[in-house]
Formats: sequence, structure tokens, C-alpha cells
Amino acid sequence: MAIGFDNKKYVKIQSAKIRERFKLFDRLYLEIGGKLFDDSHAARVLPGFKNDAKISMFQELKDDLEIIFCINAGDIERNKIRGEYGITYDNELIKLINQSKRMGFSVNSVVVTLYKNQVSVDKFIKKLERNGIKTYIHTFTKGYPTDVDTIVSEEGYGANSYIETTKPLILVNAPGPGSGKLATCLSQIYHESKRGINAGYAKFETFPVWNLSLKHPVNLAYEAATADLKDVNMIDPFHLEAYGEMAVNYNRDVEMFPVLKNILFRATGKDIYKSPTDMGVNMLGYAIKDASVVEEAAKKEIVRRYYHEKNNYKIGLSDEDAWKKIKLLMNELKIDEKYLDVIEPALEKSKKENKPVISLKLSKKKIITGKQTEILSPACTVVLNAIKELSKIPDDIKLISPNVLEPMLEMKRKLGTGAETLQLTEVLTALSICSTTNPMVEKALDNLSKLKDCEAHATYIVENGDKKALKKLNIILTCESEFISETEIEH
Repeated sequence: MAIGFDNKKYVKIQSAKIRERFKLFDRLYLEIGGKLFDDSHAARVLPGFKNDAKISMFQELKDDLEIIFCINAGDIERNKIRGEYGITYDNELIKLINQSKRMGFSVNSVVVTLYKNQVSVDKFIKKLERNGIKTYIHTFTKGYPTDVDTIVSEEGYGANSYIETTKPLILVNAPGPGSGKLATCLSQIYHESKRGINAGYAKFETFPVWNLSLKHPVNLAYEAATADLKDVNMIDPFHLEAYGEMAVNYNRDVEMFPVLKNILFRATGKDIYKSPTDMGVNMLGYAIKDASVVEEAAKKEIVRRYYHEKNNYKIGLSDEDAWKKIKLLMNELKIDEKYLDVIEPALEKSKKENKPVISLKLSKKKIITGKQTEILSPACTVVLNAIKELSKIPDDIKLISPNVLEPMLEMKRKLGTGAETLQLTEVLTALSICSTTNPMVEKALDNLSKLKDCEAHATYIVENGDKKALKKLNIILTCESEFISETEIEH
């Protein structure tokens, strides 16, 4: 894979900028934009970016920081799903807490925001507290966003519980957008000011990249990723006026800046930032070393987001505005739905075989396909075909006998699972057992790791077990927006 981003340089200069910022205050509340762990969007858009880049730089500051996690009470009540991982926000939050603790970070607490006495939320709070996680409840801030006098008063932020912190750097993170990170930071700054502590706010930014152009594919990829939130990139007018310099930000930060600036001034008595761009710490653009590689990767990501939102529309998770907006971005860049190399081969194979198909790109010249059979799902067949190709095993040799697979499928059907075929995890488990006595199978399984970051496309919406298994193999999957039953043609 061609590398377009210098991760080592990024970690170095971003860490230095954060240190520079938190030395301005006795205590800095740093809002983390995007994911703290496993930033797979950045890794796909910026080849060379390490998924754990953020957490790596905070490792160096571990002794000086603690983490507050926020979650919106409404997201708990609605069982909101983290699309990329297929798990609910509350479970994602627990996962984040456990990951942080395993890496030696100090987790201060969880703040449940916009609380409205929901029964399901109360159960979740009890669960956290019984597991030793201190939990705070914040309700809607009275007067927000227009009545600053009320917001910065005992009726506004003063009505929230004060979170006791001890370190100079407080990371404020969440399982997803709309979790109340900014409100939590501002509430804390109000309380710190009342206690005579010089507290400040900043935002760890990743996207949009302020010093790339407004229509740069990397910034358009951010718009595509947040199409469901209706985010729009724009030139920061405050930055342009203050410095005569063009900087890219996005609508929500620009719209809220006058209010935010006023709140910070009322709470601290100081004007520190002249623009929303000033508030962000974002050195990402300085670490791009091959613009053409990065631009190509960003275009591919936009197409992936298009398929993702079309799938969400099909299953009722979003409206059509999201995928239509991404289609407009694709039109701007003069790319279409078949921009990814794997799409056309999957569609052609499916049409020819009258079966659901997944195609997978192993190299520039090699695309493998796998179709549904009477026993195996397309995910099973494409992975088996891929590892056979990587192991140079002839196509006519079966890695696993139907005499092994057929009883497994029969048992699933007897158990009433409604299974039409075996799933990928089941087949890989069976292969691992066979590998103990068959060196050829062992060799093939050793090549599973080479599927990491391979592009794949399905002619149907891949769901449940197969979707999770392909994700575990780090295969980058897109899907046509049809359910598997719709792709099957009766004979």
C-alpha cells in the first residue's frame, strides 16, 4: 500500500502543540473530536496514519491527564448504534472505559448528559456505579444557547454537579457525536472559575483539516462521514477577519463560536481565542507527505460512505438526504458508484451466476470473488478463495470437506436458527480444527492476516455474524443496498 501520511511526524508535532496549549492553564479541558481509540476513518483517508495515533501521543502525557467520558441519555434510551462497530453507544462507552484502564489511563468518571429521568438510563447508571465508575448527571442547561447571563450562572452551569478533577489535562471523550462533550467542558470551566482555578478549553481536531482547501477530498470525506449529521465544511469567517488567513472549519463550530466565546469570557474574564480554528489543535495537514495518495484514498472513502448511507436508508436508520448529499460530493469530484475496483467484478459475477456475491481485491491485478452455495455464505467462499490464492493452493482443491460442513449446517437447522448457510466464523473455526492435522490448511490460515485492509464489495447487505467476522479480519467492506433475499433469482 502506498503511504501518503507521516504518522511519526504527526504524533511529534501534535503532542508538542498539546503541551504548548495546556501550559497556558492550571487545568485544560481538551475535547476529543472523533475517536480516541481506533480512528479507522483517518487511517483509510490518510494511508500511513496509525489507528492508535491519538492514544499513542497521550501515552507520553499519561501522568498528567485523566479522562471524562460523556454519553447522551437519549442515546442510551434509544439504544443508538455505533454504525462502524454495530454495538450500542452504552456498550461502546464501557468498551472505551475498559480500553483506557487497560492502557494505564486514569478514568475520572462518566457524565450522563441531557438526563430526563429515563428508567433505562437509571439502570445504566447503576450498572456503571456497581462496577466502580463514578457517574454524574447533567440536565439541559437553562438558557442555552441564547441567554448567556443565565447559562453562566447558578441556574445554568451552576446547576450541574461539579466533577472533582486533579490532573492538569482532562480529556473529554464520548462514544459518538452529540454526547455533550462541549457542554461538559464549559460547565467544568464555570465551576473551576468559581474555585479560583485558571481552567481553559481546547479541542483536539482531526477533521476537517483547517489548512487544506475547502474542497480538498480529505475535507469532503469528512463531510461524507458526517452526512447524517448534516455537517457542512466552510471557511472560518472569524479566522479570516482576525488573521487574513483562509481556514476550514465546519458549520456547527462556526455557528456556535460567538456564543462559546461569550460564555468563556463570562466564565474566565479572558478572551483567548479569536476564531473556532484557534480553539482547535490540529497539525494533521503538516504530516501529509504525498498529496496524490491521500486524495485518492479520500475519494475511495467518500464512495464507501455513499454505500454505507444507502444501506442505512434501506434498513431505516437514516433518511435519503444523507446518501444524496454524498452523491453530490461524488459529482463534484467526478467519481461514480463504481469507482472502487471491486464493485464491477461483484456485480458481473452475481449477474452471471444468479447468486449473491462478494468480491475482494488482493492486489492491483488480482480480484477474487465468492458466491453463495448450498452450504456457505459469500463471505465464507470469498475468504476461502482468497487464502487459497495467497497460499498458491489449486482452485479445485477444497480446504475443508463437505462431509465436515454439511453436518454443521444440519445441526444449525435442527436448532431452529433459521440458517440458510454457514457463516464465516463457523467455517474458520472448523478450518482451525482441521489445521491441526492438515499442514495445507494451516498454511492457508496463516495467510488470513494478509486480508487486512483489502477492499471488498457485496451485492447484498451483509449482516450479523458475517459482517462482524469480516470486520475482525480488517476487510474494508461496501455493500449494495439490497437484502440477500432480493438478490436471489428463482430457478
